[in-house]
Amino acid sequence: MQATGKGKRGKGRGKSRGKKQKKPEVDILSPAAMLNLYYIAHNVADCLQLRGFRWPGAPKSKKGKNKT
Repeated sequence: MQATGKGKRGKGRGKSRGKKQKKPEVDILSPAAMLNLYYIAHNVADCLQLRGFRWPGAPKSKKGKNKT
């Protein structure tokens, strides 16, 4: 019996601080990417903004939307 009240803790795996993994280069014009864009973009400006082509003076978008 444990008197401290902390319970058992498993050994978690820490982040390895070795080499950084290279992100594979993604083709944003591939058929899979186009299908995904078809479902998430509402117009051309939205499409370009989602792909990283923002225009000057565009409002900063928040990554997570709050549902309230």
